[in-house]
Amino acid sequence: MVMMENREYGQVAGSTSAPYVNGLARRYALATASFAISHPSLPNYVALIGGSTFGITSDCTGCHVGARNLVDQLEVARISWKAYMEGMPSPCYRGSSAGRYAKKHDPFAYYDDVASSAARCSRIVPGTQLAGDIRSGALPRFVWLTPDLCHDGHDCSLAAADHYLAQALPPLLDALGPGGLLFLTWDEGTSGAGCCRRAHGGHVVTIVAGPGARAGARSSVPSDHYSILRTIEDRWGLSRLGEAGCACTPSLGDLVL
Repeated sequence: MVMMENREYGQVAGSTSAPYVNGLARRYALATASFAISHPSLPNYVALIGGSTFGITSDCTGCHVGARNLVDQLEVARISWKAYMEGMPSPCYRGSSAGRYAKKHDPFAYYDDVASSAARCSRIVPGTQLAGDIRSGALPRFVWLTPDLCHDGHDCSLAAADHYLAQALPPLLDALGPGGLLFLTWDEGTSGAGCCRRAHGGHVVTIVAGPGARAGARSSVPSDHYSILRTIEDRWGLSRLGEAGCACTPSLGDLVL
């Protein structure tokens, strides 16, 4: 799971500033009617692993969530996981920011039963660990990658973000193995466009890539970030959290094999 920042669909799809992203979309699967949940960033990140915004409406750094989340589900199912945060100065860093790392783009740090557990929190690590884990064959089954504030496009251009993805994603795609999926999406757009009863955070690009993606597939079914969560849960036979279980939330199942 890779989350980028603050671009409406039309700013990315077909843009000459994003040749790598558009190449992925052509080769793999694209949801053409995908929408973010809300504004600003944090509610979208929290929603993607918890099935709700839990009433969060800002990029608060002191707020927290006492609810079940994807980590709980993965650990019960004995599915390994790790969250790679580019720019994070040390594993389980508790600060609100450091250089180009921002807590508001790290949803795992907000869930009480993750942040308060030494074992779980130790799996929220600097992004520099990703390359080593790939080389050593230690990549977990669920990977979350948050690029830093420049490489996710928040503070830098779309071209800079695309260049980062062109360097970071190929080794990750190669390491996924048979049936592996990579979800690439944007946290929010620049509009209030929405769908699916809950989403109103803008129209965004969502690409499903990797060996398990349906090559060249397109879905025009309105979907949102809860749809991504639902697809991940369905893939592993997990129960659906919150809005991921709503009849109003379609899965992205038509984009995967």
